[in-house]
Amino acid sequence: MAVVILFSGIVQGYLTPLLPEVGLRLHIGAVGQNNIYLLSQLAFAVMTPLLSRLGDLYGHRKLLRVALAMVASGSLLIAVRPSALTLAVGVTLQGALVGFFPLLVGILRSHAPERNRIGISLLVGVLLIAIGVGGLVAGALSEDHAEAGLWTAVPVAVLAVVAGLVLPGDAPRGGRFHYGAAALLTVGLVALVVVLAQGSTWGWGAPRTLALGVAAVAVLAAWVAVEHRSAHPLVSVRMLSNPRLAVVSGYTFCAAFGTIGFLGANVLFLGASRSATGYGMGLGPQAIATISLAMVTAGFAGSTLTPRLARRLGDRAVLASGGALVALGFLGMALFHDTLTQYVACALVVGLATGLFESITRTLSAEVVEEQETALAVGLNELALSLGAAIGAAVIGAFFAAHAVRGTTRIAESGYLWGWGACACAALVGTALALRYRSPREAHATYGLRSTRSGELA
Repeated sequence: MAVVILFSGIVQGYLTPLLPEVGLRLHIGAVGQNNIYLLSQLAFAVMTPLLSRLGDLYGHRKLLRVALAMVASGSLLIAVRPSALTLAVGVTLQGALVGFFPLLVGILRSHAPERNRIGISLLVGVLLIAIGVGGLVAGALSEDHAEAGLWTAVPVAVLAVVAGLVLPGDAPRGGRFHYGAAALLTVGLVALVVVLAQGSTWGWGAPRTLALGVAAVAVLAAWVAVEHRSAHPLVSVRMLSNPRLAVVSGYTFCAAFGTIGFLGANVLFLGASRSATGYGMGLGPQAIATISLAMVTAGFAGSTLTPRLARRLGDRAVLASGGALVALGFLGMALFHDTLTQYVACALVVGLATGLFESITRTLSAEVVEEQETALAVGLNELALSLGAAIGAAVIGAFFAAHAVRGTTRIAESGYLWGWGACACAALVGTALALRYRSPREAHATYGLRSTRSGELA
């Protein structure tokens, strides 16, 4: 499982830093590079619920092997024949990596439920470290030839495919796949992600932005209505009404808003020249990659500590602590960003909190449902994470656009201050949600829900 997650992290970390240089060599402009990023986001949004549901129906290992084949094929295609077309097709195929975590958690829970929490914390830690290492390795390979870095994921892809072949299988749960609901959900999510990704470019008040946003809401509302009437729903609406899952998903959205949504802006601040802009650290790509690796190393520490902290303090305390640390880190950035030491210290706090929240939310989202719905529940949490990150990046981008220095491409320092403040506010909302989380016994008393022997809610 760790090898599969290692592959996921490498794929998520290696391509983004290469795109500017590779795009230049392949004559792909800024718009084309943005469209490649948009394709990957669309693939993430669409494949998360589909792969999760299919895994619950037909077996988690079977769908994991399909997802591994897709991601490996996309990685190989990009490396062998890099072009605008193969990059577009490749990142779309790589989008299947969003199924890895939900499907692996399904296998883990069916074969070793007693190791569920320790296993998830380890997998989250490996994922965070792999994202940082992927960028460093790709950067090193591309120093002499930009396209050489595109081979970063290929050797790990071979190992991951082998790992998928030797993982234990699980029995299919049975049931039917609702194709109509899948079509509605796909169209609704595509429309929503396009609005989030392109809203700052088109203008949030532009007619096509508003029209597409309304269409997304309407289609998703129609999807909910269809699911209510279906005997074989794609996503159980009852699951969405589970108060514990709702709290965890809302918390995930708020935490991802800043911790992941600000990653691009973090690179910009670290690379900004103080002499030219009045702020920033003036670091080069290698130094920025080193700081990013330090952040994910702190995340690894947070992830591995999560099971122990949950045993001693309780799940609600860990959730609230993660949100409070995110808020503290971003408030620190807003107040103390004049020296590299101050800024990195705050960034490490955010990195530590990232490991905490990613581990505890994935654990709890698996435990609040029955075993046959494990992959879908974790998949919904992954979707909340992706949407939180996308909306966070969009909001921060809007602040940057509003605080651009007239006549230049520079961003005023006030744009970063607003961005840090928004991330801190979102984290505080997540902390307030965390305080509403109830353990199985408390949930039984408060909501009248039945707790099973393993601690899930049925």
